[in-house]
Amino acid sequence: MAPGSSIRVEVPESLSMNMELSSTKNEMESALTGKISNISNAQVGLSSTSGVHELLECPVCTNSMYPPIHQCPNGHTLCSNCKARVHNHCPTCRFELGNIRCLALEKVAESLELPCRFQNLGCPDMFPYYSKLKHEQLCRFRPYNCPYAGSECLVTGDIPTLVAHLKNDHKVDMHDGCTFNHRYVKSNPQEVENATWMLTVFNCFGQHFCLHFEAFLLGIAPVYMAFLRFMGDDNEAKNFSYSLEVGGYGRKLIWQGVPRSIRDSHRKVRDSYDGLVIHRNMALFFSGGNRQELKLRVTGRIWREQ
Repeated sequence: MAPGSSIRVEVPESLSMNMELSSTKNEMESALTGKISNISNAQVGLSSTSGVHELLECPVCTNSMYPPIHQCPNGHTLCSNCKARVHNHCPTCRFELGNIRCLALEKVAESLELPCRFQNLGCPDMFPYYSKLKHEQLCRFRPYNCPYAGSECLVTGDIPTLVAHLKNDHKVDMHDGCTFNHRYVKSNPQEVENATWMLTVFNCFGQHFCLHFEAFLLGIAPVYMAFLRFMGDDNEAKNFSYSLEVGGYGRKLIWQGVPRSIRDSHRKVRDSYDGLVIHRNMALFFSGGNRQELKLRVTGRIWREQ
C-alpha cells in the first residue's frame, strides 16, 4: 500500500444501527454499574450518611427521591416531581428523559436504613428509607412553628429557642406563675375588624403556655375569644388543665379545658372555638352597658392533672 493511502470499509446500514444501539446500551450499563457501585460502597460505609444522601438526592430540588425515580440514557437521575419541571430533558446532560426508571436505585434504597433528619435535635432512631419521610412528618423532635398569632412568622425551633424569640423579637410579656389577671380595654367597641393579640407566655410547672385573646367575626357577629396553648406536644398538653373567667355586674362566664399544643396552628384552635367565647353584646354588658368602651377583666389559672 502506498504511503498516505487509506482503506475504506463499507458497513451495511443495519449493522451500523446495531453497533450504535450496542454502544448506547453499553454506555447505559456502564453508567448504571457505576451508580450501583457507588451505592454499594455507601452501604459498606453507612456511618457516613452524606454519601447515601448524595446518591438519592434529586439534582433539581435537592430533596430525597422516592419511586418512581427517573433516569436519562446516560444514567443521571431525578425525582418524578421535577421531571415535568425540566420539560423532560436531563438537567445534567440535556438528553431527552423518556420514561426510563432507575429500578436498581429504587431497589437498593429499600435496603437502606437512615437516621431521622432531626437527629441533631434528639431523635435517636434509624428508619428504612421509604418509612423515613412518614416518620419525619410526625417526629416528636421536629421543630415547632412560632406560635405568635399577630403575624405570619416563619421562625421554627425547639421550645427554648421559641421562648427567647417571642421575648426578644415579638416583645411578648413573660410571666412566672400559674394564675393570671388581665384587663382588656378597647376604646371603640363598634369596630369589627379582626384584631389579634398574644398577651403573655406563662412559665409554670417547668413548662410554657401561651395565652391568646382576640376579636373576630363569627358569621356577621363580632366576638371575643381567649384560649391557652401549650408549648410542647399534644400528649404532654393533656397533663394540664386551665380555667378562664370573665364577668361583671354580678354575672360571669367560666371556661375550663385542656390547653392545645402549638402543633395545632393558632387559626385551627380559634376556628374550633376551643376556648372562652364572649359575644360582643355580653362583653359590653360586662363593661358597664353604656356601649362606649370595652373593658374586660379575664382571670384564670393553670394546674397539673393528677
